[in-house]
Amino acid sequence: MNITETLTNLWESSGFANLVDIRQLIMILLACFLLYLGIVRKFEPLLLVGIAFGTLIASLPISELYHPEMWTGTSVNYGDVLAKGGLIDLFYIGVKTGIYPSLIFMGVGAMTDFGPMIANPKSMIMGAAAQLGIYVAFFLALVLGFNGNVAASIGIIGGADGPTAIWLTKNLAPEYLAPIAIAAYSYMALIPLIQPPIMRALTTKKEREVKMEQLRNVTKTEKIIFPIAVTIITCLVLPSVTSLLGCLMLGNLLKECGVTDRLSDTVQNALMNIVTILLSISVGATAVYDRFLTADTLKIVFLGLFAFGMSTVGGLLIGKVMYKLSGGKINPLIGSAGVSAVPMAARVSQVEGAKANPTNFLLMHAMGPNVSGVIGSAVAAGFLFAVFG
Repeated sequence: MNITETLTNLWESSGFANLVDIRQLIMILLACFLLYLGIVRKFEPLLLVGIAFGTLIASLPISELYHPEMWTGTSVNYGDVLAKGGLIDLFYIGVKTGIYPSLIFMGVGAMTDFGPMIANPKSMIMGAAAQLGIYVAFFLALVLGFNGNVAASIGIIGGADGPTAIWLTKNLAPEYLAPIAIAAYSYMALIPLIQPPIMRALTTKKEREVKMEQLRNVTKTEKIIFPIAVTIITCLVLPSVTSLLGCLMLGNLLKECGVTDRLSDTVQNALMNIVTILLSISVGATAVYDRFLTADTLKIVFLGLFAFGMSTVGGLLIGKVMYKLSGGKINPLIGSAGVSAVPMAARVSQVEGAKANPTNFLLMHAMGPNVSGVIGSAVAAGFLFAVFG
């Protein structure tokens, strides 16, 4: 046995010997930084830790876990994926087919209370206005040279809804899935840092001090009828969004109908946790160094932040209009919760309102625009898909 030859073969077959591109090292460092943000800083850890670890293992040389060439082009040979694909390729089937985002939406629906929105239907206006960033970023992306499909996928970051961003991007611009998904989830996690300066800049102390009247009680019948009615009406108008919105409303119906508690519990916990693991690892693994470390990625990061800020601005401006029209009875801070990051955006409205007036309790009022934003972002994605899909 030739020890020298054995050691040479061992070295040549190792990842160290095949680490030939500095961009691979950069991606490994980036993955470690994202792990730091998720674990130490607790920025959306349930998703960011999985995304970061997926990026890490896919960046290691000759790991053969993910083969991006299998997913390029207009059609995918799933026989090849099953026969020759790595572990991440198998996970990624759920992303490519749209299964994971839909199941995530089912879990979100089972954890969502639409009562505040039903009690105050005017809050839907703020939820709709908070989608402003989607369309502003879309047009700006066109100006910066992106084609319509990619611009639509970038714009949806402004909806502050990770599963919706993944669903639209995997359909319209799958090659940009990693930077768009990472930007969407990162900015969702950074809501407590991004939104407050904008909220204070666009509102007066008097407006932030406004105490709102307690919402009326919503009956069980209303809560059962709502998801059924929304599914019928919205999906007739935009059939392309049925997989997302239908699952969202099914999850909510399981929660509210009172006869499927076991199913609701499974969707909220076991199913949601399993799908989150698979989705986050799959998305993170698509951050392949030669596709991720580009000028386009930097543009996407900038446009995503801009979209997020403009969505906050849109909700706040409509909130200020409603403050005027109501004679000072509506606190415009709840408009910023129109971005669909549930319930983080609503909590930020509560915190800012309490800073201005310690007796203020805006959380339930802010949940109205917040859950409206979930529907609004899905509708926006359905519209963009109908145009460019």
